[in-house]
Formats: sequence, structure tokens, C-alpha cells
Amino acid sequence: MRRLLSPIALLALLLSTVLVPAARAENWPQWRGPSGDSVSREKEIPIAWGEKRSLVWKTELPAWGNSTPAIWDNAIFLTSHVEDKLLLLKLDKQTGKIEWTRTVGTGTTKIENKDNKAKFHQLHNLASPSPVTDGRTVVVHFGSGDLAAYDFAGEMLWKRNLQDDFGPYTIWWGHANSPVIYEDLVISVCMQDSLAKAGEPPQAKSYLVAHDLATGKQRWFTERQTDALAEQCDSYTTPYLWTRDGRTEVVIMGGNQLDAYDPTTGKQLWYLPELVGGRTVTGPTAGSELIYVTQGMRGPLQAIRPNGTGKLSRDAVVWRDTQGTPDTCCPVLWGDLLFTVSDDGIARCFDALTGQLHWKKRLPGDYKASPLAIDGRIYFLNTKGVGTVISASPRFDKLTENQLDDQTLASPAVAGGKLFIRGHKALYCFGN
Repeated sequence: MRRLLSPIALLALLLSTVLVPAARAENWPQWRGPSGDSVSREKEIPIAWGEKRSLVWKTELPAWGNSTPAIWDNAIFLTSHVEDKLLLLKLDKQTGKIEWTRTVGTGTTKIENKDNKAKFHQLHNLASPSPVTDGRTVVVHFGSGDLAAYDFAGEMLWKRNLQDDFGPYTIWWGHANSPVIYEDLVISVCMQDSLAKAGEPPQAKSYLVAHDLATGKQRWFTERQTDALAEQCDSYTTPYLWTRDGRTEVVIMGGNQLDAYDPTTGKQLWYLPELVGGRTVTGPTAGSELIYVTQGMRGPLQAIRPNGTGKLSRDAVVWRDTQGTPDTCCPVLWGDLLFTVSDDGIARCFDALTGQLHWKKRLPGDYKASPLAIDGRIYFLNTKGVGTVISASPRFDKLTENQLDDQTLASPAVAGGKLFIRGHKALYCFGN
């Protein structure tokens, strides 16, 4: 005779079949994902894709921009720069349909600043910073200085301009830092040429600033002082939130310095100076109480353990590597393995705790997108649409190589069991 389940057992069965799959799905709310480190806990993400393989949908975009999608549930947010218009788009994640488009502001990549020779690099424009969302509000920032918040229906909640508030940007190759959200704050960073000569006071400030997420009101402002001069001051990195010893810190890399701040007050907690290089594009990654950073202009890759408050001692540097470091692509961790790729395609795998090199291999093409770590695999994407997937292993194990007919400088995103790749012409959604 068939045995009937009790109400409690039936409820447990329903929860196991309904809630467990949902728990595996993640949002991708910001640059480099939920933890800001390009690591996803998703499963069953395709490792093979193309124009006719694993493609769920492809949506042509108003060209162009290099921002990463911000994804929350069924909403995808993207920014783009079209002629002089700075656009925010919302797409349906299931279909790829563009639901609405908003013109946040206007701007041009032609910078007229008599105090320096700043200009936008040919590989990016005003739509390089990525949007960020908490599931109710989406915040966008453009290289024009426009910082604005919208609800999911497309209504603007507030708008400011950081150049109007704090002075013209003096970064040499165009502002590109993405904002982050911490609790009820939006935190932005600007690291730029001080226009000062040695021994003279700065003429332009680098800074961190926090605004109220709901109103846009300024909550705190902190000037970021370093010993860098000229282009060494410039950094295109995004603030990185990490928690150690029960305390959340905002970690900033750039201007020849790594430092951390209290996200609620903007107070500097610690700093490590004398990381001398050039302008900094590669942002920090953290794991096992270590922060991994690359000094600017392909300087040494370093593993740093913050060992106090105020100015850190050189003992904070646990290990360093000087060979073939990335200029643009951020490192990514999977377990105790650290993976990097240089801009000219040399991939490396290190023991994250000791710095021992496990392997190095040449991948095809040039790289600007940061790699992803998903389900025991590392995803690399070059600038000409070639995606290489390897095992996250101390032994090099290439799984697939895929091709899209598009230019791909933006870092990919993963959400709800799908892989999203933003090209110059289109946004692609891939799934099994």
C-alpha cells in the first residue's frame, strides 16, 4: 500500500525542491560580482558557447561602453555612451528585451583642461564605470562625473556631479572608477594627478566620498593623500569591500599605495605606501586574510597581510612576484590558487599562500577583461571575443576555447545560471 507523507514531511520535500535550486542562484550586483572578487558560487554555467551554441539570447546595444552588467533577479542594468548621450538601460534577463532607456546626462571624451594633458584612452569612454544595485535602487556613474540613482521603474531618485562638487577630473586617460554600495551608502573614489611638483602642495585632490543611497546627500568626504606625482597618482580601480576580524573595510589601490577606510565614516584605518609603479588599473582581490595587488604599470604582484593600524611595516608583504604581471586584468582566487593573466595573454597559477608558481601558459590574444572563477573553473575572455575555460587546478588543464564575432573588453558576469558577455555591439546571454 502506498504510504502518504505527513504534512511536515511534505513541507520538507517541497522546501528541498523549491528552495535549494534558488539558493544556488546569485545576483551580480556590481563590478566583479557579489563579493567584488569575480568569484561565483553558481553551478552548471556553460563552458562552451558561441553564436550558435548555448546562446539563450543576443541583444544589439546602442554603442558603446565597457561597463559590466549589474544583474538583480530579472533586471539587467547597463550603461552606454552614444554620441554625447550617457545612457542607462534596463533589460529583461529572460528575454534580453530592452525595457527602458534613460539619458542620465551628456558628455564628450574631449577633455579641455589647461592644467594638464588629460584625454580619454581610445579603448574606453564615459561609460566605463559599472552600475551597482541593492535590488531596489541602481546607481550609475559616468566619466563625466555624473552620479545618479534610479528605481527599477526608471524614475530618477537623485543626481549629482562629482566634478561640480569637487573640481575637474585630472586623471590622464579618463575617469573610470565604479561606485560600490555599503548598507545605506554609495561610495565613490577618485584618484588623479595632483598637478603638484615635488615638495609643492597638490592643485587637485584625490578622494573618497559617500552619499546617502536614498537621497544623494553627502555623508562623508575623505581626501586621499599619497606621495605619488603626475601619472603615478592615477588609478582606475574600484573600492573593494572585505571583512576581517569582524570589521568591514574599504580597500583602495592606487597612487603607489594600498590603504583601507571605515565605510561608515571614511576614516583611514591603515596604509602601505611605497608601492611605486605607474598609473594603476588592476584592482585588489582578497582571500585567506591576504590582499593581492599589482603595482601600477605591470609592477610586482604582491600578497599583503595587513598587520596593524596606521602605516604598515614592510613585514605586511608575505610574497611578491615580478614576472609577467597584469597591467589591466584583476587576479582571481579559487581556494588556495591565485590566477592571473597579463594583457598580452600569459596566464599564471600561483599557490595563493606562498607565491609558488604552479604553471604559466600563453592564451590567445590580448586581455582587458578580468577572469572569472566558477564551479572549479577559470574563465578568460580576450579582446576579440575568444573565451578560454580551464580547470582551477595546479596543473594546466584547458577545457574549451570559444569564439564570438565581437570586441570584448568588458568583464563577464554570471547570474541565475547564465553567463553574460558584453561586447562592443551586443549583450550575449548563454546557458545550458
